[in-house]
Amino acid sequence: MSDAHAIVPASPQSGIDVRATILTFEEALLSKATEMGLPSAGVLVDIGPRIQVLNNMNDAMAALPQEKRATSLYLSKFMFAVSAGLFDAALNYLWDETIGELRKRIVDYDLNYFFDLAATSPEKRKELSGPEDLLKITDDDLIRAAARMEFISPAGQQQLDLVRFMRNHASAAHPNQHELQPYSLLGYMETCIREVIMLPQSPTMVQTSRLLSNVKSQTVTTEQATSFSGLVSGLRREQTETLANGLFGIYVAPDSTALMRDNIRLLLPYIWSSLAEDVKFSFGVRFARFTANLDTTQADFAKEFLESVAGSSYLPEGVREGDIDVLVERLHNAHHGWDNFYHEPPIARELQSYVGNLPVPAGVRARYAYALIESFLGRSAGVSVGAVPIYTDLFQKMTPAEANWVLFQVTGPDFAGLLSYSNPQLQFAKLIDIIKVKFVSVQAKALAAYIARFTGPLSSIHMDTRMKELRAAVEQSL
Repeated sequence: MSDAHAIVPASPQSGIDVRATILTFEEALLSKATEMGLPSAGVLVDIGPRIQVLNNMNDAMAALPQEKRATSLYLSKFMFAVSAGLFDAALNYLWDETIGELRKRIVDYDLNYFFDLAATSPEKRKELSGPEDLLKITDDDLIRAAARMEFISPAGQQQLDLVRFMRNHASAAHPNQHELQPYSLLGYMETCIREVIMLPQSPTMVQTSRLLSNVKSQTVTTEQATSFSGLVSGLRREQTETLANGLFGIYVAPDSTALMRDNIRLLLPYIWSSLAEDVKFSFGVRFARFTANLDTTQADFAKEFLESVAGSSYLPEGVREGDIDVLVERLHNAHHGWDNFYHEPPIARELQSYVGNLPVPAGVRARYAYALIESFLGRSAGVSVGAVPIYTDLFQKMTPAEANWVLFQVTGPDFAGLLSYSNPQLQFAKLIDIIKVKFVSVQAKALAAYIARFTGPLSSIHMDTRMKELRAAVEQSL
């Protein structure tokens, strides 16, 4: 880009002294604030960091082509907020641009497929149908589901979590914007552009999109179904699970056609053997929730889905499994909502009463472990003090199989961003200490021992080569 179009033109060529112009504007505004009796000290970031961001912004946007820049309104707002010295507002604008672009990519790909992954509860899924309903998905759930679909790389997910936590806790809503350093802000911008806005679709995404399109619009032949095994064999475990959940969502949708369900029944046997037991049980849990909600049509289709692969044994024996699943969903929502420190304890106590001293049903074991982990680790600002003793009790009552789920998940990418902060790091150590007596398998003991020896940052533990190998071994044992 030429100097004439640069974000901050060099003074000799343009004749504009950007620093002097900003300072003059700032002085007038601060004087006006003082005149009105408003605070003026410490409101704005110093001029030096602002000029650093503006001078380097064009390089941070190097991956963004001109046609994308022309429609990136929030990036313009980001620039003006930086110029004004409002780094917290700039980070909000950057986040809005990133989430907006992610939503556009999801709509262009397959919206219903995304909803089937992002909304694990039938009650919430019924509320989601069109692009406008993406606003009902929290940013956290949006990132998680998008990462499962590979709209975001594993490294990108970790970085976006960092941006999200910084945005939530060093933003206009939490006035400590001076924690935002200029090169950190530029790094966040580069991450959002590289890992979301301009990240190309992976070969798996392209193949999955083509498969879903064929399932919905064409008759799949036996020969084509057989070739499907080639795609499945090349998928990682989480990719296989994501695809299976998507096919289940299509199968039980009331507006799906008989052709779609015929196609899925042809494809399902080639993916079923690759699914983990907890995934198979989760389909049975959803059958139970459809039944409890009197969604009989979807319940019938869920049962038919399982029967087509001789999976009737994964249907729940009672209502306890469905009740625990509902409470896990409520706890997750409370943890990510407003006043979570206040709202978590009553839900945690109710969950405690349902779990009791019995093992958690296999169908909800993974989600149960995940909800307890994120609630126990808390947020960067701390934990729900009233709920932590309940979480501790639930961890202490876990079976070795349940504790293995905790060990596997807490060392994965979903918690990397959170583990950049001191409070969650302290909670991580407490959590491992609570459940270490539960580890009986060779795989779990090896992973726990490696965690004890690990000296790097916890936020990067999931990227460690040896850690990946040990986690994979635990995953195989789940």
